[in-house]
Amino acid sequence: MSEVKKKAYLAKEASHKLASITTEQKNNALTAIADALVLNKESIIEANKIDLMNGKQNGLSKSLQDRLALSTDRIIAIADGLRQIVDLKDPIGKTIEEIRPINGLYIKKITVPIGLIGMIYEARPNVTVDAAGLCLKSGNAVILRGGTSALSSNIRIVEIMHDVLDKTDIPKDVIQLISNPDRSSVNEMLTLNGLVDVVIPRGGASLIQNVIQNATVPVIETGAGICHTYIDKEANLTMATNIALNAKIQRPSVCNAMETLLLHKQFAETHFPQLANLYREENVDLKGCAKAKQLAPWINDATEDDYNTEYNDYTLNIKIVEHIEEALIHIKTYGTHHSECIVTENSQNAELFLHAVDAAAVYHNASTRFTDGFEFGFGAEIGISTQKLHVRGPMGLEALTSTKYRIHGTGQTKK
Repeated sequence: MSEVKKKAYLAKEASHKLASITTEQKNNALTAIADALVLNKESIIEANKIDLMNGKQNGLSKSLQDRLALSTDRIIAIADGLRQIVDLKDPIGKTIEEIRPINGLYIKKITVPIGLIGMIYEARPNVTVDAAGLCLKSGNAVILRGGTSALSSNIRIVEIMHDVLDKTDIPKDVIQLISNPDRSSVNEMLTLNGLVDVVIPRGGASLIQNVIQNATVPVIETGAGICHTYIDKEANLTMATNIALNAKIQRPSVCNAMETLLLHKQFAETHFPQLANLYREENVDLKGCAKAKQLAPWINDATEDDYNTEYNDYTLNIKIVEHIEEALIHIKTYGTHHSECIVTENSQNAELFLHAVDAAAVYHNASTRFTDGFEFGFGAEIGISTQKLHVRGPMGLEALTSTKYRIHGTGQTKK
């Protein structure tokens, strides 16, 4: 039996045992895991150094190295995310609806775990902790298949979590990590119908498309983040500048970072040369349309392929538009339904943008960098869904539940 199938069987069996685990037991385990991660931060960082060294030798981009890197501060932040999950209400067993039809039945709709979640993701070891924590709190088992570039970090993190669970009533098999780096392990997980209840891919466009095209188990699509910021002609200059810089340079390697900046021509004619210089000072490679190049001749040409690219790096497209309608058309054409922003003091334009843009998160006067489970108060996130069924946007505890109808009768039979 393959590693993937063996661990899927173990996790599935363990998921049934979670039904008898109380909220207090889950919270105690999560708190203990958070404490253990901080206590063992040095060994995690040492394992992470191996991954970083291998990544550099294998030509891993600087942006992916940033996603991969762990530090004391990042480990503390990851542990804090677990503690925030502890503070959240248990999503399981919540009554959503009570129905009393004329046939005399008493029907109650409640939340239940999904079962076994399959996580496929790339060079972000924090996802290992976020996914495990959210799944445990929501009563789900999880089988993790992280990127090869983060294998040493992930192995050490899961070892720590297993050591903690061994001292609790929660079976450690609820958290499984696939160590086989071959791509075949991904494809096998995608076809484990009857064991894996849903797969959640989290990473670049190629990974997500591979999962969507090859999975026979249900998939929650977390799309690529080709995010836009549109600066309207009635934008506040200081606010617009701060948001435009933050959305690109605060952490360009993540999916909610801006990839294309749309500028109303009136704003651009007055302010783009100065803004372009600010980007240059931050070592951002600008690619612009013909109008943008007229205002800043030193920038590179933007192509059709550029507008369809999620850079996850210090590269930014610039597009100057005649009016808000042109900005909306551009976003409709190139957006990935992730996060979009308008900066304006015009309430009518703001409302038009908020209503017209089809995305999981649409912002008025705030950076797209806030599309994040922690920022939304979810403690952490298991991904950002860009589809419309069954969830959309940052996925926290509620997104990892299904429902069940419990029906009580007094001897009713169907006529």
